[in-house]
Amino acid sequence: MLKFKNSAKNLIAVTRTTYSRYYSTLEPAEHAPGQEENEAWLTSLENSNFDENFYFKKISNEKPKEYQKTPYRFINEDTDTGIMNINLLINTQTIKSSPYSSLSARQRPKAESNFSDVRVLKLSSGNGGNGSISFFRDAGRSIGPPDGGDGGQGGSIYIQAIEGLTSLNKLKQSYRAGDGEKGQQRQLDGATGKDILINVPVGTIVKWIPDPLILKEQGKEVQDYIEYPVEARGETMEDYDPKFIQIRRDDYKVGEGWLFKDNDKTEEWHKDKEFFNTLNMKVSKYDEKIIKEEEVGDLFPLHGLDLSQPSPAPILLLKGGTGGLGNMHFLTNDVRNPRFCKKGRKHLQGHFLFELKLLADLGLVGLPNAGKSTLLRAISNARPRVGHWEFTTLQPTIGTISLGFDKDSFTVADIPGLIKGASQNKGMGIDFLRHVERSGGLVFVISLGNNDPVADFEVLLNEMGERVQNKNILVAATKADLENTQERFVKLKEFVEKQNGWKIIPVSAQNQENIENLILLMGECAGKL
Repeated sequence: MLKFKNSAKNLIAVTRTTYSRYYSTLEPAEHAPGQEENEAWLTSLENSNFDENFYFKKISNEKPKEYQKTPYRFINEDTDTGIMNINLLINTQTIKSSPYSSLSARQRPKAESNFSDVRVLKLSSGNGGNGSISFFRDAGRSIGPPDGGDGGQGGSIYIQAIEGLTSLNKLKQSYRAGDGEKGQQRQLDGATGKDILINVPVGTIVKWIPDPLILKEQGKEVQDYIEYPVEARGETMEDYDPKFIQIRRDDYKVGEGWLFKDNDKTEEWHKDKEFFNTLNMKVSKYDEKIIKEEEVGDLFPLHGLDLSQPSPAPILLLKGGTGGLGNMHFLTNDVRNPRFCKKGRKHLQGHFLFELKLLADLGLVGLPNAGKSTLLRAISNARPRVGHWEFTTLQPTIGTISLGFDKDSFTVADIPGLIKGASQNKGMGIDFLRHVERSGGLVFVISLGNNDPVADFEVLLNEMGERVQNKNILVAATKADLENTQERFVKLKEFVEKQNGWKIIPVSAQNQENIENLILLMGECAGKL
C-alpha cells in the first residue's frame, strides 16, 4: 500500500485517510461475517449521521503551488453541496496549436531527437469488481449460509517526478489501470486491479483539461475563447473560491447497484418485498458513504500540480472503483437467503495535460541566428547544433557551466529563437517560452551583426512580456568581432542600461573573446557569485 504523508501534492489522499478513519465504524466485516455482525453493521449504518462540515472541513493544511492561474468565469454556487459551477476560459489560439493541434503526430514538425515537452494523456482508473452471490456447500447439506466475497478494488493511476528524466517522449497516449476482479465463493475477495505509475521529469506540470476532440470542434466556430463548464469546490463547504475541479463517475446512485442471482426475481420483484426495502434503506447509508468518499477523492487542483521537486512518494491522480459487497454481508434475521450482491463502483477517467518546464538557473533568449547555440558551446559542455540558418535549434538544450572547483556550477537553457509575434504562437511561439519561465535569470543574446540590435532587443522584450519580471537580466552582445559593430554596441549599451541598470557585455563566441568575463557575469546573474 502506497503511503501519502507530508506532501503538498497528496492533499486529496490525506483527506481520504481522515475521512475513512471517521467512518471506520461503518465498514462491514472483511471476513466470515455472521448474522450478529451483519446486524450490528447495518444498525450502525441506520443510526449514522454524516457531518458535511467535517467531510469538507479541510482538504489539506497545505496548498499546491499555483504556478500559473487557470482563467475561469464564475457562474453560481450550491450552498447545500459546496459545488460551484464555473466555465473554464480556453484560448482558441491554444487549441489550434500543440497539444490541441488538428495535425496528426506524423504531420507535426519533428526535432532531430526524441525530445517532447508537451503531452496530452487520457487516463482511466480501474472498475471495482462485483460482489459474489454464493452459498456454502458440503457433503452434509446442499446449501448453507451465504459466503460470496467482495469484489476487488479497481487499480489507480499514480504519478511521480523523478530525477534523471529529461523528456516526456516515452509517455503513452493513454493509460488504463486494471479492473478489480469479481468476488469468489468461500468468502474470498476478488483480486485488486493493477495500479499504473507514471514517471515524469522533475519540472513537469500536470493539468486537467477537457476532451481535446470536443474543444477542436467548438473552436472551429469561435474566434477568441471557448467556455467549458465544470464543477468546482473550495477548501471547505463555505469556501466559494474555486480550488479544485470535481471529476464525476458515471455510476449508480444511492440505493442502486444491486445484482440478483435469479432471472425471474429481478430488482423490480425485490422492490415489492418489505425485507429487501428495509435492507436497502440501511445499505443506502453505505452507498452514501462510498459516494461521498469518491467526491472528496475525485478532486484535482484547478491550477494543476507543479512537480518542481522530486516526489518523495507516488501521487494519486485517479482512484480506482470500490469493490462491490458480496452476499455474505446480507444475512440477517429477515434475510436468510440473500440471492443478491452489490456491483463494483466504476472507474474514473479524464484528460490531462503534461507540460515540462525545464529547470535551469538561466535562460538564453534571442532571435533566430543570434548566436545562442554557438555561445552555449563556447561557455559550457553542451553541444547544440550550430548553423547559419534560422531556427537551427528545434528543441531546448541545457548546458552546465562551471565556475571553478571551489564554486557552484549553474545551468543554462537554450530555447529556439523567437520572432516577432512569438507570444501569439508565431514561429516556435509559446511552445518553448515555458522553458525560461522557471529560471532565476535571463540572458538576452543580441547579434551585433544585425543592422539595428536595439530594435531586436525591443522585439524580445515585447514577446517575453511579464516573464522578465523579478528576474536578473544580462545582455550578451554577440558577433562583436565583425566590422562596424562598435557603434551598434554603444547604442545598444545606452538602451540596456536605461532598463533598471541591466548589464551588457560584448563577446565573440566564434573567437572565444571575452568568454571568461561573460561566464563570471552569468554566474552573478544566476546568483552563484
